[in-house]
Amino acid sequence: MLPVKFAFLASSVFFRVSGGLLLDRDTNVPPQEAYDYIVVGCGISGLVVTNRLSEDPSVTVLCIEAGIARDHYESIIQNPVYVGADIGGIYDWKLSTVPQTQLDGAARPMPQGKVLGGGSILNAMCWNRGGRDDYDAWEALGNPDWGWDSLLPYFKKAKRNVYPIAVSYPKYFYPQSRNLFAALNLLGVPTAFDPNDGLTAGAALVPTDIDPINQTRADARRSYFDPYATRKNFHVITGQQVTQILIEGNTGDDVASNPSSGGNVNGNGPASGNTGGFGFGPGGGPPPTPPNEQASASIIRRDPATSNLRVTGVEFAPNATAPRRTVYATREVIVAAGALHSAQILQLSGIGPASLLENFNITVSLDLPGVGNNLQDHCLVDNNVSYPSPSLLTTNATYNAEAGVEYNTHKTGPWTAGSPNGLAFPPLPLISNNSAIILDGANNQAPTDHLVPGLDSTIVAGFSAQKASLVERLGTNTSAAYEIINNNAGSLTVAVMHPFSRGTCHINSPDPFEPPLIDPRWLSNPVDRQILIEALLFNREILATPPMVELQPAQFVPPVDANEDALSQVINNGIRTEFHPSGTCAMLPIAQGGVVDPRLRVWGTRNLRVVDAGIFPMVPAAHLQAVVYGVAEK
Repeated sequence: MLPVKFAFLASSVFFRVSGGLLLDRDTNVPPQEAYDYIVVGCGISGLVVTNRLSEDPSVTVLCIEAGIARDHYESIIQNPVYVGADIGGIYDWKLSTVPQTQLDGAARPMPQGKVLGGGSILNAMCWNRGGRDDYDAWEALGNPDWGWDSLLPYFKKAKRNVYPIAVSYPKYFYPQSRNLFAALNLLGVPTAFDPNDGLTAGAALVPTDIDPINQTRADARRSYFDPYATRKNFHVITGQQVTQILIEGNTGDDVASNPSSGGNVNGNGPASGNTGGFGFGPGGGPPPTPPNEQASASIIRRDPATSNLRVTGVEFAPNATAPRRTVYATREVIVAAGALHSAQILQLSGIGPASLLENFNITVSLDLPGVGNNLQDHCLVDNNVSYPSPSLLTTNATYNAEAGVEYNTHKTGPWTAGSPNGLAFPPLPLISNNSAIILDGANNQAPTDHLVPGLDSTIVAGFSAQKASLVERLGTNTSAAYEIINNNAGSLTVAVMHPFSRGTCHINSPDPFEPPLIDPRWLSNPVDRQILIEALLFNREILATPPMVELQPAQFVPPVDANEDALSQVINNGIRTEFHPSGTCAMLPIAQGGVVDPRLRVWGTRNLRVVDAGIFPMVPAAHLQAVVYGVAEK
């Protein structure tokens, strides 16, 4: 049954869905051959940007999404109790990392949303912004007006009681959270009563993007598209993957421009798309020249410090074997495909490390070494604990059935809450006597000690500045070193919040339908491993406090008596993503390996921007959706 709030929209706005084109008018009418703005990717950031641009009725905006048109209000998507159960399903790109040789040699899944709404359909719905220090550090790296005070109005703009994004607390809190918070307080970790005030180093009940009336997921599609789909200048097409950005004077990626026999392996989802297209001729006409501008000479410009490239549009196709189609942009192209795919699209378009592009015979428009480098992710490892409580949804079928009836009837009870609604973000000095030793070791590292060998000097310079910032902030009692995710069902998962490790996301082929090589290189910097070991040791202290002893915890993995070598092995085997890849198109000066400037414009271009988690110079200590909404609003 559809949630009441959206029933009218579903019946009136979406009375036609054809070929991935969602409009309130005849879907047989083709989109235009040119738009003022083209947005690549209709996830969180893409829908926010498209929505805000289309508020001006005099401009036209097209958002192109590779995934399918829409979810169908499935319980697995809508009901908070099922958080995480939809990962690996039809709305997931189903990407994987390369083998993590610094761990156990195994590859790991890297889930990413492939549907209108993107990751907001799949995520755990947690809504927190991180600390003031996270954004003041962005500003200190050379990004004016990106500090906490500058971003706060945009964080607030995204959060509303109903629209744009409904953010509220569920109508149930697990009683085990009370025990955890009491235990943390006894051990010196404070409670953050407002987890979004910028001073969040402590335990917190984190709000979620949940409709306060229906107690269902409030995602980007339902918040930034559904209520505004009647705008005549707001166009969305789905099931269409952008294969490259068209750059004036560049011959482009010939492989990307031509159908191949490879098939759509980048995702393996059901989004076969509309092979008939939407009226764009494969050749098309020349793009309109913006007022007071003349077309530039057809030359290749490689230095972003002196270039001023103009982007003219994008090519796209529903799958690898389909003919490519073209749509033009008279003003700007805005890439919002997420940290992994945005880097891939730029590289396929001739923007990235010259050596990488030349290896695949892609014409280099801009030699930007930072594209696909500086990849950061919050990595986590489980600490499995059992509580002999009769109220666990996972162990008591009667209780679970009663909770389901309560939710479906009254929208109250345990089903309104995903299990991890009690979190903590401890500072390192409050949980470990070794904090000074760990940070001294980090400070004494040479910048290249644990980076990928042979990186461009600008990337090394950028990491050097980031490392200095991390060491300074992690030595305080106000910056979170890691996160404790208390799922109330028997796990105190720990995740690195301010990683020193840096990875890469690079194309593996000039074929846009081949997935990129994703190498997060988790724990390649030993500081991250040391922090996780300290976190697991601190978990033992938590479980030994009187408030937690009341729950009669029994620890299974890692064993309660495991030494540091054993803990390190558990970490090697258990590390996985917290679903927060970022940093691959970093907002940094060119001299520090930057890809975009403080206006999020790609260095060396006049009308190409990136707006997603890829622009984060350093990943903040937060679940990233609230951050992405705020950045996109700005």
